[in-house]
Amino acid sequence: MKENSESPRYDLEERTFQFAKNTTGFCKKLPKTISNIEYIKQLIKASGSVASNYIEANESLSKKDFKMRIKICRKEAKESTLWLRLIIETNESKNQQEGRKHLQEATELKKIFSSILNNSK
Repeated sequence: MKENSESPRYDLEERTFQFAKNTTGFCKKLPKTISNIEYIKQLIKASGSVASNYIEANESLSKKDFKMRIKICRKEAKESTLWLRLIIETNESKNQQEGRKHLQEATELKKIFSSILNNSK
């Protein structure tokens, strides 16, 4: 089957990569206050961990390993929501709208990973 005739495929690896990349881009726009520097470090680690652990889940050696990696993805997505909320609520309104967009994505990813876990029992 030709690649052009295939139906579009949902690519969660790409989505998690884009989440990490986009949150990093957002962080670059934030003022470098003492609190933002710490929130940014934590957010970049958590969002990158979502993406890297999802890749690890797809390469897992067992169902148990897969489930553990997905749980980590969910945990890191949830942690990302915390850092995004702190950034949104402690920065000027010009940064809040974009922050809410990333917060929505983190929340959706957390729900996706919860659904994957529920369906992998």
